[in-house]
Amino acid sequence: MTDIIAIAVILLVVGAALGYIIWAKKKGRRCIGCPDSKGCSGNCSSCQGNCKTK
Repeated sequence: MTDIIAIAVILLVVGAALGYIIWAKKKGRRCIGCPDSKGCSGNCSSCQGNCKTK
């Protein structure tokens, strides 16, 4: 029973993270971890050039 609960919690966390990524991409955010993600050119200091521009 403990294994089932642990697996359910892991799946819930992974599902929530995946849902957030899909939601953010639909809103047009290029770099999800970047605070300037909506207007990020890919060279901002926050993401240090790790953003992929469209």
